[in-house]
Amino acid sequence: MTPAPAPDAPLHETFTGPALDPRLGWFAEPAHWRVDPAARVLRVRSDAATDFWQRTHYGFQADNGHFLHLQAAGDFVLTTRVTSRFAHQYDQAGLMLRLSPTCWLKTSVEYELEGANRLGVVVTNAGYSDWSTQPLAKEVDTVWLRVRAEANDVIVDASLDGEAWEQLRMARMHEREGAASAACGLYVCSPKDAGFEAEFAFLRFDPGRLA
Repeated sequence: MTPAPAPDAPLHETFTGPALDPRLGWFAEPAHWRVDPAARVLRVRSDAATDFWQRTHYGFQADNGHFLHLQAAGDFVLTTRVTSRFAHQYDQAGLMLRLSPTCWLKTSVEYELEGANRLGVVVTNAGYSDWSTQPLAKEVDTVWLRVRAEANDVIVDASLDGEAWEQLRMARMHEREGAASAACGLYVCSPKDAGFEAEFAFLRFDPGRLA
């Protein structure tokens, strides 16, 4: 029998086999998802009315987005490449770090019907979300995203080619201090209707800080 990987061991899931790494599990598993080994992607089709948001400005609370994650302790770097086949306003897919329903971070491209899409980060502390964004041209459907957890802080970067990275956000995660671990991984949401499909080319988890 092959021993299970240590919880803090590196993970590089490239979706070339029929099964996911055993350390990965779903929060709010979507009705439709599959690993496509021929295309080397994970395809996730979002359910309707799914989102992660807490209170700020809009007043509502949502905590039912799709989240494929592993548990991580200490510092780490999490990276993915996601291609989005948008269908409805606010469709989104990217990376998430989650300590509880009231403390988490997500980064993605969010679809807008008119004008540019939004490349951004939502940070939630003490049950309140804040959102920072920048415009991203409609023709860009693939982005690389990276989350660097360093002590109680998180740095979020994005790239359009996987080589040149730009910082999107640096934030404090209040519940990281004293927490044994945090959930981290891929997320997909459709706050309006179903039909959005996201394709993830890989999920890479590296313990420690970026060299």
